[in-house]
Amino acid sequence: MSKIVVAFWTMTGNTGMMAGAIGEGITAAGKEAQVVAVSDINPQDLAAETVFALGCPAMGAEVLEETEMEPFVEEVEKFAAGKQIALFGSYGWGDGEWMRDWESRMKAAGATVVNGEGLMAHETPDADVLEACKALGKQLASL
Repeated sequence: MSKIVVAFWTMTGNTGMMAGAIGEGITAAGKEAQVVAVSDINPQDLAAETVFALGCPAMGAEVLEETEMEPFVEEVEKFAAGKQIALFGSYGWGDGEWMRDWESRMKAAGATVVNGEGLMAHETPDADVLEACKALGKQLASL
C-alpha cells in the first residue's frame, strides 16, 4: 500500500487544516496521501484499504455532520472490521463526546482506532496540534 486516504468534512476549514497536515506527514514518510473531501469520494473506495483516516468536526449537540459525513461513516461501518482507522476533527464546545462516540462506533464495527482515540483540536488547530497531525500521518504511513 503506497496511497493512504484522508477523507474529511469541514465547515470552517479547521478540520481541513488537520487533514492537510496529516497528508503532509504521510508524504514526509514516503507514502502518497490522497486528502479528499467526503463529497468527492465514495465510501466503497475505502473498502479495499487497510489503513485510512476520517475527519469531521463536532456539530450540533456533539454529533458528526449529518448530511454528508454521517451517511459516509454508516457505510464505512459496514466494512470497517480489520481496518486501522485514524479519526480526527475540531470542536468549539463540549468535551469531545462526538469523538468518543465515533471511536466507540468504529471499534464496535471491528476497526482498530489508531492510538485508541481520535485526534482533536479546540477551534483552529495551533502549531502543536498541526505537528500532532503530521506525526499521525507518519504513523499511518508506517502501518
